[in-house]
Amino acid sequence: MTPSRDIARLLDIMAALRSPETGCPWDLAQNFSTIAPYTLEEAYEVADAIARGDLADLREELGDLLLQVVFHARMAQEQSAFDFGDVVAAITEKLVRRHPHVFGKESSSDYKHTPQAVEGLWERIKAQEAQEKAGRKGTSADEGALAGVPVALPALTRALKLQAKASKVGFDWNDPRAVLRKIREEADEIEAELDRAERDDAATAAEV
Repeated sequence: MTPSRDIARLLDIMAALRSPETGCPWDLAQNFSTIAPYTLEEAYEVADAIARGDLADLREELGDLLLQVVFHARMAQEQSAFDFGDVVAAITEKLVRRHPHVFGKESSSDYKHTPQAVEGLWERIKAQEAQEKAGRKGTSADEGALAGVPVALPALTRALKLQAKASKVGFDWNDPRAVLRKIREEADEIEAELDRAERDDAATAAEV
């Protein structure tokens, strides 16, 4: 089989692997949940190749990660949910929407030449998208300052992202002693809740 640079060829190969009559038994046995760990593994291998500065490995690992996208898209297509083209359309639309300073009316030099200004613009657009998405689902986008951090992230990575979000609402200190004071303050609030004659378990859990 001749290698191809055409993404359509990769999509055809995945379709063949998932064909009920002639496909690969292993590929046919997979679902979103069983493939998810491989997706994470491939993402880490991409990061590892970057950390090692190995561009040859990076090319290969990016291909493996692309396969994960194609695999998930194929399974979604089989369920009539979406296909690979929909994935491409979604990310294309998102990139254009989140870069109005490049593709839209906000093409001022401030946004073009100031990364901080662009980051602020990006965050405002993300917040607007969250509101619109919540409206479509009939839910609320206001889920607190720490919302939007995936629970599947590695513990340390998730902690760093949570801290970055917390710092935006004032929970960030340069002085370690200030951190200790805040910890003691929160501990005192937990102790006060535990000492209440009519303890509210929900309130205690909230303090913890």
